Amino acid sequence: MAYKISDACVNCGSCDSECPVEAISEKDGKRWIDSAKCQDCGACVGSCPTEAIAAE
Repeated sequence: MAYKISDACVNCGSCDSECPVEAISEKDGKRWIDSAKCQDCGACVGSCPTEAIAAE
């Protein structure tokens, strides 16, 4: 199950560097996670200051 970034994202980019497979990128002013690349490690979750990342 891949992780997803909600509308609570403020596009700070803190999650980008935490992702070991570079599944997170910017799209339309928000971050998003490519579910095909996401390995469900959860490394990005703890780095989000707005708690916008959760398992789908």
